Amino acid sequence: MKVYFLGTGTSQGIPVIGSQHSVCKSTDRKDKRLRVSVWIQVDNQSLVIDCGPDFRQQMLVSGCTHIDGILFTHEHADHTAGLDDIRPFFFKQGEIPIYASQRVIANLKRRFDYIFETENKYPGAPSVKTHEVSKEEPFYLSNLRVIPIEAFHGNLPILGYRIKDLAYLTDVKTLEEPEFDKLKNLEVLVINALREEPHETHLTLTEALDFIQKVNPKKAYLTHISHLLGFHEEVQAALPESVYLAYDNLEITI
Repeated sequence: MKVYFLGTGTSQGIPVIGSQHSVCKSTDRKDKRLRVSVWIQVDNQSLVIDCGPDFRQQMLVSGCTHIDGILFTHEHADHTAGLDDIRPFFFKQGEIPIYASQRVIANLKRRFDYIFETENKYPGAPSVKTHEVSKEEPFYLSNLRVIPIEAFHGNLPILGYRIKDLAYLTDVKTLEEPEFDKLKNLEVLVINALREEPHETHLTLTEALDFIQKVNPKKAYLTHISHLLGFHEEVQAALPESVYLAYDNLEITI
């Protein structure tokens, strides 16, 4: 399994428009972060989790040329606003499968109604094949088993996903105890860590490290990172063993 971090930033990305913060002015490429997303290649399947406003740029840089499915965590714009840019994939492949909760699918249908239109459809618009998923049961892409994991982004229920020995969770603040059972015996956990200061809807760095300690994966990668967390190299140097600050275009093999 190959995991390619397409983006590791927050909803504003780094640098933040107009910001004079020292991290936003950094020349280190690891301090420049597009909106959070990941590309997973496993068992001849090519999957993307979330499709934010930087999707086109991420696809060009990563070299991804085929998508077997897009898995959505939730409906916020930094995770969904790039849906129109699936057009090149649609023109080559036909309908693109998307996987999301009922609420997220309904939200996408409102915002991207022309994509879901079935009558008098504009010929340049892409089409998708929707698959409703929930925390209640796994689903399959071909023979690949995917386990949805419910978390809470503040009060909003969202989904993370376990694929084999990888679990990907972003925008998490809390997780109910039964869902932790889905995170046993992981090789790699990807989890959000926004900043040091408390936040109502995102894990802080300290909270993320406590979460990692509880799950006890062999390795953990932090994502959905704000410029307020600090410079990549300084933060990485202070992290515990086997915990890594992810960065854009990082590729790992499991």
